[in-house]
Amino acid sequence: MASGLALLATSGVALAHPGHPGHDAASSFLAGFVHPLTGADHLCAMIVVGLWSALTSKRVWLAPIAFVAMLAAGGLLGMSHWVALPGVEPMIAVSLLVLGLMLATRAKLPGWAGAAVVGAFAIFHGFAHGAELPAEASAMHYLAGFLLATGLLHGIGIGAGVALRHRTAWVPRLLGAGVLAFGASLLAAAI
Repeated sequence: MASGLALLATSGVALAHPGHPGHDAASSFLAGFVHPLTGADHLCAMIVVGLWSALTSKRVWLAPIAFVAMLAAGGLLGMSHWVALPGVEPMIAVSLLVLGLMLATRAKLPGWAGAAVVGAFAIFHGFAHGAELPAEASAMHYLAGFLLATGLLHGIGIGAGVALRHRTAWVPRLLGAGVLAFGASLLAAAI
């Protein structure tokens, strides 16, 4: 948990775009797998979804599965270049703001509502990555790596949430507040 706080405190403004290491080799499974591990915005969103879900839901995997499914849908939509989705960057920042708030307050939502919230944000995260892939890239390999890493990050969050369920309330609240603050800084930079 201390490492997560240190990461948040020392990270610069890292949006979900090119510039993360590994993004120049977008045609490979490994590049897709590594990408979510190289940006604080990715790490925060994906771990917080798992952590929040484990702390508040009886169906722990529902919100993470919704996130992965809608991340894939958003990625495919972005790759198609058929639709321009407005406000992608601000919505990625807002997702961190909202997810951080949900974690900090341990917001209890019905399973379908939590899945809908995280799924809606996942569309924007996926779209950003799908839209930026070069036409010659092996998009499906990249997407497969990206989705696998996302699932693993959700699993890390779930594991941390299960470990913290009956121990302490302040650590998840502090992490949620940090992610909320990080989202606010990204939103300020995006607008």
